[in-house]
Amino acid sequence: MEQFDTIVVGAGVAGLTAARLLAQQGHRVVVLEARDRVGGRVWTVRHEGHVTDLGASWIHGITDSPVAAAAEAFGMPTYEFTVGGYQPDSRPIAYYGPEGNRLTDAATRAFIDDIHTVDAALQAAVAESAADASYRDVTETALSAQDWDAERTQRVREYLEHRSEEQYGAWIEDLAAHGLDDDSIEGDEVVFPDGYDRLTARLAEGLAVRLKHEVERVAWSPDGVSVTTEYGVFSAAAAILTVPVGVLQAPEFVIEPPLPEPVAGALGRLRMNAFEKVVLRFATKFWDDGVYAIRQQGPEGRWWHSWYDLTALHGTPTLLTFAAGPAAVETRDWDEERIAESVLVQLRRLYGDRVEAPTHILVSDWQDDPYSHGSYAYMTVGSTTSDHDDLATPVGGVLHLAGEATWTDDPATVPAAMLSGHRAATNILGRDIPIEDLWARG
Repeated sequence: MEQFDTIVVGAGVAGLTAARLLAQQGHRVVVLEARDRVGGRVWTVRHEGHVTDLGASWIHGITDSPVAAAAEAFGMPTYEFTVGGYQPDSRPIAYYGPEGNRLTDAATRAFIDDIHTVDAALQAAVAESAADASYRDVTETALSAQDWDAERTQRVREYLEHRSEEQYGAWIEDLAAHGLDDDSIEGDEVVFPDGYDRLTARLAEGLAVRLKHEVERVAWSPDGVSVTTEYGVFSAAAAILTVPVGVLQAPEFVIEPPLPEPVAGALGRLRMNAFEKVVLRFATKFWDDGVYAIRQQGPEGRWWHSWYDLTALHGTPTLLTFAAGPAAVETRDWDEERIAESVLVQLRRLYGDRVEAPTHILVSDWQDDPYSHGSYAYMTVGSTTSDHDDLATPVGGVLHLAGEATWTDDPATVPAAMLSGHRAATNILGRDIPIEDLWARG
C-alpha cells in the first residue's frame, strides 16, 4: 500500500489544479487517472496537421477568468470567437428562414429583438416558477406574455429549444427552470488554435500522475481514505474526487460508506448530458463570408440548425456543429459518414450544389465514454442551483468532490473545474492560497 498526504482521482483540469496547488505547499500528492492521457474532458486530436478539440473548446468570457490568465501565462495562443454561448447576436450570424432563404437584415434584427424581449420576460418567469418547473414551462410562460402570432412565437420557441440543447445537451423539458440561471459570459470568448490540451499538459508538469489507474473503490473514515485500483491500494489522509457526475453515479465506482446528505441528494438531481461535436473539413469554402455562425429556422433545423465557421483557426475550410440532446441520442449508434450525410442534407438546403463532400470528418463520442458517460452535467427538473455547491460539501473531513458540476457560478466550463480544484485544495489546507500560484509558481 502506497501512502500519500492526498490522493486526487482524475487528471482533468480540476484534479490537476488541486494536485498542483497542494504539491506547491509541500503535500505528497498522487493523481490517479483511468485514461492513458491527462486532460479528462479536455481532449485535443491531432491528425494530418489539423488540431481539433473534441472536448472543451471555448473560454466563455475571458474577463476575470483564471483559465484565461493561465493560458496567457503558459503562452497559449488564442483566437476570439464570441458565439459559443449560443448568443443571438454579438457577432455576425447568418440566419436562414424555414424555406432555406437567408433572412434580410431587417428580418434578422426583428427576430433578434424578439429573443431579447422574451429573455427579459424569462427572468421573472424563472423567479416565480415552481420547484418542479422545467425550462420549457418558464419559456412558455414568457412566450405567452407576448401578443404574437403563432409563426412569430414558434421561431423564438425553436431558438429557446436549441439554446437549451446547445448549452446543456438536454431537451428543454428535461432541464430545470433554473438550468440556465448560471449562464453568463463576461468579455470575449476565445478558442485555442494549438489545442486546449496545452493547458492540462502544463498543469500536469512535475506531478506524480499514474495513468491507466482505474479506481474501483474509495473507502473513507475519519482516519483517512483508501483508494483501490488494479495496481494496488493507495491511502492518504484525504482524497479529492474529480471524476464526472456520470462516473460518481456508475455502479462500477464504489464509495464506502455511501455519500451522505446533502452530497447524495445533489448528485441524484444532476445528470450527464448527450452532447457531441461534429467537425467537417472541406476542400473549398462554400458558405457565407464574414460570419461567425450559420443558423437555420424551422422544422428542418430540428437536429442540425447551427454551424460555426472555424476556418480562421488554421486556414482550412471547417464547420463545427453539435448533435445535442435528442439529436445526440438518436445518432448515438451512427457512424461518422452517416452523421455527416445527415448534416450535409441541411447544408444543401441552404447552399445547393456548392456543398461538397467533406475531406475530413470527426465526431466525438462522450456518451459511450466509460470515464465520463456524457459531456457534462445539467440540472434535472426539481434541481436547484445550490445543488452544484452542495455536491462539493466536504465529507467526514477527509473526502472532497471537485469538477465542473460542483461549481455554482459557471458550471459545465473549464473555469468551473479549475475554481473547484482550487477550492478543494484550500479546504484540505485549511487556509486560503492564491489561485494565481497555479501559473505563477513552478
